[in-house]
Amino acid sequence: MRTSDQTSQKASIELPDGRTVACVTESEALLLWTEISVDGMYDAAVGSLRPGDTVLDIGANIGLASVFFHSRVPDLRLIAFEPAPQTFACLEENLRIHVPQAVAVRAAVCDSAGEMEFTFYPNSPGNSSLFADRTADDQTTRRFLLNSGVDEEFIDELLEDLHLGISLPVPAVTVSDVIRQYDLTGIGLLKVDVERAELSVLQGIEEAHWPLIRCVAAEVHAEDGRLETITALLTEHGFSVDVSQSPKLAGTALYDLVAHAGT
Repeated sequence: MRTSDQTSQKASIELPDGRTVACVTESEALLLWTEISVDGMYDAAVGSLRPGDTVLDIGANIGLASVFFHSRVPDLRLIAFEPAPQTFACLEENLRIHVPQAVAVRAAVCDSAGEMEFTFYPNSPGNSSLFADRTADDQTTRRFLLNSGVDEEFIDELLEDLHLGISLPVPAVTVSDVIRQYDLTGIGLLKVDVERAELSVLQGIEEAHWPLIRCVAAEVHAEDGRLETITALLTEHGFSVDVSQSPKLAGTALYDLVAHAGT
């Protein structure tokens, strides 16, 4: 793993709906938009949002989920969190242009505040994490590509250095810190896409703040019993939990989780 505070320059790409967004890698931005904008986890979660709701976009990357939420429910209070400087620069630009009322925060969200070591993948920024695992990330990507119909002879070439990481110190906050800082009285949607740190995010919610949350949508890495632990935690706090997996992720540990309170 390399150590640095600089990565590649920003790029830009036009999405299928005509919007132009800043990104770190063009191919990943298109893939992320497809995953976000088609029927799936976020589509199910956004259906419960109401005008005026607060959305915490944790693991915002370049902000495409926030752009999607805003396109479906324009009158939202969006607070988006991304710790990696290069990705955060794209997030700030995309929110300024497409979701001007949103707030971008350069921080990781986990179970304690302070400074954390974060692994940034310049060639695959969406897989960057506080808990990066290059071998596991290569295996997941390999299975995704196979399921997507990519010829196996090309996969080794595609994976070369894809998950070569750069270690960065980043600021970290908890969900409860955010609730206090922004004086939040409710969270319509807690969106979590943080590459193995999803349990840590939920463990940073103090008991008094759980009743403020109406919906959780999370990508969960199911290694080490994480999916079962998260499901149990949400159930204990009164959420009805639905877990699914995209056919393109069959054979991997990646699952989509949507949980609604009081249902």
